[in-house]
Amino acid sequence: MPRSADIAEIPASPELLGHLKTLLLDLSNNPYPHVPNPPNLKKRASVALIIRVQPRFSHPPSKGAESIVQIDNADAEASVERRLDAFFEQDWVQNGDPEVLFIKRAHRPGDRWTSHVALPGGRRDPEDADDRAAAVRETLEEVGIELTPANSISVGNLPERVVTTSWGKVPLMVLCPYIYLLTDPEPPVLRLQPTEVGSTHWVSIRALLSPSQRTYWHEDVSNRLAKQEVGIKRWFLRQMLGKMIFAAVRLIPSQSTYCSTIPGFVPEEPSSPTFAGKLSKWWHGAEPTSSTDTPLLLWGLTLGIMADFLDLLPPYNSVKLWTYPTFTPYDVQFMLWAISYSFRKRKQKEVLEYHNEAPITVEEGLDAIEAGGKAKELEAPESGISGLGVERYYSRLGQKQRATRSSSVGVMLEGYYDIIRKTVALALIGRVSAFSILVGSLWLKYRRRQ
Repeated sequence: MPRSADIAEIPASPELLGHLKTLLLDLSNNPYPHVPNPPNLKKRASVALIIRVQPRFSHPPSKGAESIVQIDNADAEASVERRLDAFFEQDWVQNGDPEVLFIKRAHRPGDRWTSHVALPGGRRDPEDADDRAAAVRETLEEVGIELTPANSISVGNLPERVVTTSWGKVPLMVLCPYIYLLTDPEPPVLRLQPTEVGSTHWVSIRALLSPSQRTYWHEDVSNRLAKQEVGIKRWFLRQMLGKMIFAAVRLIPSQSTYCSTIPGFVPEEPSSPTFAGKLSKWWHGAEPTSSTDTPLLLWGLTLGIMADFLDLLPPYNSVKLWTYPTFTPYDVQFMLWAISYSFRKRKQKEVLEYHNEAPITVEEGLDAIEAGGKAKELEAPESGISGLGVERYYSRLGQKQRATRSSSVGVMLEGYYDIIRKTVALALIGRVSAFSILVGSLWLKYRRRQ
């Protein structure tokens, strides 16, 4: 005897949907401030955080449900609250599962973002009216979704970031995230741009909030080094420091769409491996044959953006799940832990009481942040995000002064990358000294035997 649909399905989460509605309304009523470009930097980019509610089999949408919240363009911006009320009052929404759309960028050799999980978006063009228009245009070009008042609600934005590289030394662009809620119960038909997008994935917000999905990402240190550090110096630092370890989230897609025209989608017939190739495969383990086989891991800059959003939702426990970035070599890892111990303890207390109003600067991949308070006149120190933040303590939902909300991860990591640079220098000195002592000892033993 077949089981009924309501028995086979997991229980609905009306509490999560209620919190989501409250959050979206708050973001609509309290937009984040505009962050101007730093001197001599003109590039700006925008991304779209697209949310939809997946209907449950036991509570299908009624006919015409997609037209309940549709209004004309002239009244779209003035009716966000009314549209949110109409949308969340529907039975299929109240029993649905909210999801976020992620893309996995196409595999392109030499691209710093190749095969990374990201949000739809891209660089602002001169013809774009503003940053929001860039997010809408890039979403249409990359995944084929046209974000209009007829099919979505433009909710608001998240904190804008100055994206940098080389541990905060080189600014790249200002990144502006915007939030859209799709109102159609049917998933939109996606049209992937093969040169930019390898695949798209709808991921449940419940999965994003789940502690069981927390993991780590190992990033090549050479990707974080300044461009002027080349040749033997770059090789030496890479060999000495190994890889950096960042917190990450495993993505569990509910629906996936792959672009079959990207290179490597259909693996080529493997050639006969050489002895060196067999030895490398044995040493490193099996590697994916195409970009679509690699794990779906959310980390770095995109994780930082999602942190600003997820930390405004219960259970507000990301501070317990978040970890500081470190290195794979055990000696460097231990040294960084010991040097930063008092720093981390102080930040745990400081995050409960400190409010920061300065715009944040985020390093791509590392999510490095530069943040300075009102009382600081000097250039703000470098810090960073490598996991979910702790926005609970800085949520505008719990503050009387809404304008003071800021990224608390910036507070947690303000000054941390100063410690990383010192630790790296000390580790390199220590290793060179140990190697020199070893070579000197062997040389003395050799001379004595002569």
